[in-house]
Amino acid sequence: MTLKIGILGILALPVLFALTARRAPATPPEETAVFAGGCFWCIESAFEKIPGVGAVVSGYTGGTTENPAYKEVSAGTTGHVEAVQVRFDTAKVGYARLLEIFWRQVDPTDAGGQFVDRGSQYRAAIFYATGEQKRLAEESKAKLAGSRRFDKPLVTEILPAGKFWPAEEYHQDYYKKNPVRYKYYRWGSGRDEFLDKAWGKERGLADVDPPPRAAAWHAFVKPSRDELKGRLTPLQFEVTQQEGTEPAFQNEYHDNHREGIYVDVVSGEPLFSSRDKYDSGTGWPSFSRPLEPGLVVERTDRRLFSERTEVRSRYGDSHLGHVFTDGPPPAGRRYCLNSAALRFVPKEQMERDGYEDYLLLFEK
Repeated sequence: MTLKIGILGILALPVLFALTARRAPATPPEETAVFAGGCFWCIESAFEKIPGVGAVVSGYTGGTTENPAYKEVSAGTTGHVEAVQVRFDTAKVGYARLLEIFWRQVDPTDAGGQFVDRGSQYRAAIFYATGEQKRLAEESKAKLAGSRRFDKPLVTEILPAGKFWPAEEYHQDYYKKNPVRYKYYRWGSGRDEFLDKAWGKERGLADVDPPPRAAAWHAFVKPSRDELKGRLTPLQFEVTQQEGTEPAFQNEYHDNHREGIYVDVVSGEPLFSSRDKYDSGTGWPSFSRPLEPGLVVERTDRRLFSERTEVRSRYGDSHLGHVFTDGPPPAGRRYCLNSAALRFVPKEQMERDGYEDYLLLFEK
């Protein structure tokens, strides 16, 4: 009997092993993708938000230098590009989907870099790990080219993946660790402005974050005109509520050179920084870019028998001035504003007034 049971037990082992194998949890089907699109902070932040993506690592690839460091890569001496390595669960998100996201982060017609970052180390590229990834990348590029979304030829390279070197720790999740600096860099780089124009409403996959502290202005309720008349000076009311213009050279901030930020005189929402203020020679305070582009609204203005672009604050809905295309590089914009529409908050008072997040902008 003992022998008989032993034989039956031995015969049953394959069945038991099969049952055990069926009960074992399956390993998620994971792949790795590598994309380069200029500053890796911006590309990393876009992919990390996608369901099915397990990890995104900023790093360097495409060159020959071993263990490259940021200083030498950014100088363009290694052959490497700034890139991200994306690990993703293919049961939850496909490589084709990642390609759609990638195209909505870059200017595929620029071979000399991306936006404000120039040089081959900042060029856009797709690095394929398998033949299937190569096929999908080529099909995706051909589809985008056929859509005629861009007037120029697509020059983004599709290359075999090589050694990927993770970047220094302070670059990982930079957009989380330094949100103010990240957003200030991102919007100032011209990336979002370009992508908005290129994709419009179809930019649903792009990386658009609300400005830091924006929630404070969501709750702002604009007072009645009578109440504003009591709160504002006659000139402030005329400028902000009646689209007036103050005299050139005879206004409070046209020659203000102190460090700090400029906020809406009505709502207090942060709009411009002294870091971007310059002397345009017009007699009005002029800035090359907004501090918070999401809080500066542009509208077509045809009041003076010619078409101009008016700028207003988003939550205060205050008339601020106009924006022109004769500003300094790289964006070439001149935000020509009325001092009466602004309140200047000096750097030493920013924490007291609740703008401490922006003090990072003035660290040396």
